[in-house]
Amino acid sequence: MAVRERIWVGVDVGKAGHHACAVDDTGKVVFSQKVTNGQAAIEELIARVGRKARAAVWAVDMTSGAAGLLLTLLPGTGQRVLYVPGRLVNRMAGAFPGEGKTDAKDARTIAETARLRGDLTAVTHPDELVAELRILTARREDLMADWVRGINRLRELLSSIFPALERAFDYSTRSALVLLTGYCTPAGIRAAGAPGLTEHLLAGGAWPKGIPSMVDKALAAADEQTVALPAESATAPLISRLARQLLDLDREIKDFDKRIANRFGEHPHAAPITSVDGFGPILGAQLLADTGGDLRAMFGNSGRMAAYAGLAPVPRDSGRVRGNLHRPKRYHRGLRRVFYLAALSAIKVQDGPSRRFYLRKRDEGKVHTQALIALARRLVDVIWALLRDGREFHRSPTAQAA
Repeated sequence: MAVRERIWVGVDVGKAGHHACAVDDTGKVVFSQKVTNGQAAIEELIARVGRKARAAVWAVDMTSGAAGLLLTLLPGTGQRVLYVPGRLVNRMAGAFPGEGKTDAKDARTIAETARLRGDLTAVTHPDELVAELRILTARREDLMADWVRGINRLRELLSSIFPALERAFDYSTRSALVLLTGYCTPAGIRAAGAPGLTEHLLAGGAWPKGIPSMVDKALAAADEQTVALPAESATAPLISRLARQLLDLDREIKDFDKRIANRFGEHPHAAPITSVDGFGPILGAQLLADTGGDLRAMFGNSGRMAAYAGLAPVPRDSGRVRGNLHRPKRYHRGLRRVFYLAALSAIKVQDGPSRRFYLRKRDEGKVHTQALIALARRLVDVIWALLRDGREFHRSPTAQAA
């Protein structure tokens, strides 16, 4: 059989194994096979593709987790690797007959999408530092989700037995959690009194200057409630245990923040990124993790980067309706969150360029969210210019005016 000039290989990524399907320039299936998620099997797949065509374009529906080994071996082939998001695969599947869903069909859909579309994002192989930041930031996101869930659960339990104490404090602070590790019922707080509460808070490492105010608020809350609510004896130990778990989780998050900040500081783009108002080490590390660190290789221009982050509106015109712009449905949620949070932080800098830009948008009649998104879009251009040119954005009046 003659060797083809080019084929497109779609890979439906799985944990234990992948399914690969190759199609030629007419859409005819060249081969379709299961591949174990192991080095020898993947190298054999690469060799088979090399025997079938002089050039190949690979496409995957996942760029992390189980795809790690595959994406480590593919760059050595010198062939392009494209990313086809799962949402797009789902939509493109409707172009083929049948409603059934199989790994083989998904793999063919991925290959055909790569063959037909020229706007897919290329997958770049990140350097070791960026790959480590990707793992660390992903783990931090998991920890933060556990933190938010734990705080909400704690407040729910506390309000079921002691509503006045639940209203009295912000339980995202360590001092308030320290209080709950020992005292979370009206009778317990009254029995301890000011001396007992003060001793417990000091021993638990609460903020010393805030302890007198905390003691007064706790005693006032206890005076408001003289009855014990149902299930108090069962709920109070759960609250104390959850508070201790949240304190441990808080320490783990802070340790991760230090580790991320230290590793991020070693990257050559760290200084330019953090020179922009709104970007600190955590958001900067997340930016590198979501983009692979090489913006030019991944996007080509700032407009494509903004579209990837969901910050470039898309038209939905029909008939006589023109200029009907909406947020895109296919974008990277994590990268959009990075720029949105950066914009939210940047407007807090008094007399900074970002705040002036935000206020100008508000004066134009935009609501808060619209002005923030406009600022986030502007930050995309700023970050792109800095990392493209390899320079730092200094907050001098001249740089701000620019």
